[in-house]
Amino acid sequence: MAHSSESSGNLKSGVIDFVAGSLGGVAVVYVGQPLDTVKVKMQTFPHLYKGMYDCLRTTLKNDGVIRGLYAGTTPAIMANVAENSVLFAAYGYCQKLVCHMTGTESVDKLSALGNASAGFLASFFSSFTLCPTELIKCQLQAMREVNVQGSQSAVKITPLQLTQQIFKQYGIQGLFRGLVPTIMREMPGYFFFFGGYEGTRELLAKPGQSKDDIGFFRTMVAGAVGGLVLWTVIFPSDVIKSRVQISNKSQKFLTVGMEIVKKEGVSALYNGLKPTLVRTIPATAALFVVYEYSKKFMHQSFGD
Repeated sequence: MAHSSESSGNLKSGVIDFVAGSLGGVAVVYVGQPLDTVKVKMQTFPHLYKGMYDCLRTTLKNDGVIRGLYAGTTPAIMANVAENSVLFAAYGYCQKLVCHMTGTESVDKLSALGNASAGFLASFFSSFTLCPTELIKCQLQAMREVNVQGSQSAVKITPLQLTQQIFKQYGIQGLFRGLVPTIMREMPGYFFFFGGYEGTRELLAKPGQSKDDIGFFRTMVAGAVGGLVLWTVIFPSDVIKSRVQISNKSQKFLTVGMEIVKKEGVSALYNGLKPTLVRTIPATAALFVVYEYSKKFMHQSFGD
């Protein structure tokens, strides 16, 4: 009986993590989508823009807020909900696994390194849900630039039409273009993401205070630190991933990386870093506040 109640407790925790992660994913998109669009445009067509403000101004002028800065919002919500729901559910289970492997008595006693390791493992699973939706999002965000390069007029296309088009042309593997760079980006990235977040929560907790009780503002600060560390570490592989996904050709991660460095220099691997860091502060702060507080609310409502 003890085993069955432990299993149902684990399942309930998994469902709560899944739902809280989904809500956090929605918050990230609405807070961060405009600067995410700027990031993707600068990563994939750096020669078209003088910098972040130029890209922001040009996009607003050409396409406006909804069609321009919020291009790809539907797949971005799908991508973030898919990624964060699976990521946080897997993170909860991976924390328990790391506890078991290190002999730690409970998840709340895990060190920042233990939490970072759980994040590293969890992101492998979330990469499979993230890759197809992020492919659609990136292609929609850079649609105008792709059309201009091909001397075509801008075509209005919905996320569903684009998905069907890719599926028809390339089959299921077409939707998973960029999976290897996604995994190579996600695993080290989320090691630092969760390590930075949990480490900062520990630092911000007063003596004798649990890191779960540090309050709204400090949770936001810890989330922002996690996001800044994540993007600083993974940015070059994110640039390569965006190029691979927009190119519509099957290309190897390292080949694309070497090509960028050879033709455009090492600095090209950091194109779009500024809007990404500016975006990540409010976006990851919102992610963790929504995740932690909705998780707390659900645990209180449905009992531990």
